[in-house]
Amino acid sequence: MATKLAATHARLFKNMFVCKNCKTKVRADSRKILEGKVRCRKCLKKAFRPIRKK
Repeated sequence: MATKLAATHARLFKNMFVCKNCKTKVRADSRKILEGKVRCRKCLKKAFRPIRKK
């Protein structure tokens, strides 16, 4: 059962970030987010935060 929970957790939260401007979810490598190489698809800004775990 723990493997299903870990797989679900990874699918929902691994490499997932939220745009601070328009709240769109984007899946990208965390290194690229920190370097500023990723832009939001909707508003074209580079400000992201990690997705909150519920």
